Amino acid sequence: MIGANMRKGVGRMNHSQFVVRAGAKVRLKNYDPGFTGNFTGQQNAEESIGKDSAELAKYQDILLAHETYAVLTLFQGMDSAGKDNTIKHVLSSADPQGCKVAMFDKPSEKEFKHVYLRRYMSELPEKGQIGIFNRSYYEQVVAERVHPEKLDDWKQPADSKGKGIWERRYREINNFEQYLSDNGVRILKFFLHLSKEKQVERLLERTQLPEKKWKFSSSDIKERGYWDENMRVYEDVLSKTSTKAAPWHVIPADNRWFTCAAVSSVIVSTLKSLHSRYPTMSKEKREEMAKAQKSLEREGKATR
Repeated sequence: MIGANMRKGVGRMNHSQFVVRAGAKVRLKNYDPGFTGNFTGQQNAEESIGKDSAELAKYQDILLAHETYAVLTLFQGMDSAGKDNTIKHVLSSADPQGCKVAMFDKPSEKEFKHVYLRRYMSELPEKGQIGIFNRSYYEQVVAERVHPEKLDDWKQPADSKGKGIWERRYREINNFEQYLSDNGVRILKFFLHLSKEKQVERLLERTQLPEKKWKFSSSDIKERGYWDENMRVYEDVLSKTSTKAAPWHVIPADNRWFTCAAVSSVIVSTLKSLHSRYPTMSKEKREEMAKAQKSLEREGKATR
C-alpha cells in the first residue's frame, strides 16, 4: 500500500509500496492516486527521471549484450491515465534496437479466429530486449468483463463463455506469465491509478488543446459511465493475478511527473537486478580479439 514509508529520500523509492503482494485483496480506495512521495514538485522528480534515464540506457545495453533475459512491461489503466505519456518519457533514452513496442487496439477479424492470447504471444520481446505493451491481454478480463457482449466476437463455443470464465482466464494468464518467467522473461505490470476527478481534467484537455484534440474519442466519455464497474473489476484482477512471478505495481497517476519517476525507477531497478556488468569474454574470444587488434594496428600503420 502506498504510504508514508516511501518518504525516505528524494528519488530513492521503496518499490514495495507499489507492489501488490500475491494473494492480497486489493481495495483501490486505499491507494492515493495523487501520492507524490517526498518529491517537492515536478522539477524535483525530473532530476530523478534524468538519473534513471542515463542508467536505463546503460543497463539496457548490458541486457542486450547478454541476450539471456527479456523484460516485458505492461501498462493498464483507464482512458487518459497516462500510458502513452509514460512510455514516451520513461523510455526516451532507450536504444530503439533493443525495444519492441506493441499497442493493442480492437482485434482484427483474423485475430478473433484464434485463441485470445495468440496476438500477444507474437509480440513478445526477444532475449536482450525490453518489450512494451500499451494495454495487454488484461483487456480480456477487464473490458470484456465490463462489456461481456464483446465475448461474442471471439467465436467461442457457448460452454467456454459461461460460468467460471473469469476465474479460468485468471488461471490461464497466471500460467502464461509463469511460463514466461521460467524462460527468462521478467514481467513488470503497471496499473496507472487515476482519480475520477483528474480524468475529467484530462478529457477536457482533449477538447481544448490543439495538441490533444487528436486523442479525443466519444467512446472515452461513454466508458466513463462505467467507472465504478471498471474499478471493481480492476480490484479483482489486481487481487487474482498479482503473483511472485509477475506482480502488479499500482502507480499513482494524477501527477504525470510522479508516474514517470516511479515507473522509470522500477524498470531501472529490475534491469540492474538482471545484469550489473557486461558479459565476460571466453579465453578463445579474447585470443581472437587480440589477433584482430594486432592485424588492425598493422594495417593502420601501413596506411599512414
